[in-house]
Amino acid sequence: MKGDNKMADEIDFEIKGQELQFVEIELDPGESAVAEAGALVWKDASVGMTTVFGDGSDDQSGSFMSKLVGAGKRLVTGESLFTTVFTHNGQGKAKVAFASPTPGAILPLKLSDYGGTLICQKDSFLAAAKGVSIGIAFQRKVMTGLFGGEGFIMQKLEGDGWVFTQMGGTLVERELAAGEEIHVDTGCLAAFTPTVDFDLVTAGGVKSVLFGGEGLFFARLRGPGHVWIQSLPFSRLAGRMLAAAGPRGGENRGEGSALGMLGNFVQGNN
Repeated sequence: MKGDNKMADEIDFEIKGQELQFVEIELDPGESAVAEAGALVWKDASVGMTTVFGDGSDDQSGSFMSKLVGAGKRLVTGESLFTTVFTHNGQGKAKVAFASPTPGAILPLKLSDYGGTLICQKDSFLAAAKGVSIGIAFQRKVMTGLFGGEGFIMQKLEGDGWVFTQMGGTLVERELAAGEEIHVDTGCLAAFTPTVDFDLVTAGGVKSVLFGGEGLFFARLRGPGHVWIQSLPFSRLAGRMLAAAGPRGGENRGEGSALGMLGNFVQGNN
């Protein structure tokens, strides 16, 4: 695929894999891609690496203060202060590949197709063409002071180039008509366009909260706009793994019986 970006670098790319995907980006001489620390899978030797403050959207002439502000925005959204810029310094074509750290899908999005802005979960960003800005989206309409008065913090991706976001599990897209409303588990809300009206609504009565297994609130999304929903957010996967591990570090559920002890020996746990 080819981007016709005006501000961000033009890049070719290909998404490979099924449940554990990675994105392979092809760069022309002088082109750059930006990625989260630790996302690299492999690169051609002519692709150089540079660690920068913030998201790398400022050029070298940008002031230190502007770079510091950009880095601070990333820190607020739970990301590292730094990103890594990968630049093709040789001739011809060169490739670099980045992988999602969790099972799911890598979603390529051309920001210019969505008005130049996308609102995502805090940990969604994986990589982008250099020139895409990663900021903060405060959802201040959320109910009275739930999150320390700061609102519901999400990532704001801005620019006109390609961005690659990581989504957990299976990805579902919904195009909401004006006034159309859906309720989504807050962890399963992956991304939405700024035209979508976002707020929280209570999930139900006390019984629903205590015994229904759901959270206190749903994300209420009202159109018009586009919404992306992920079936398995990493927080849910991690919670299930911790629950299965139990207080003794993942011993078998049958550990209190002779059969449980036998199972440990068979599985090599003892």
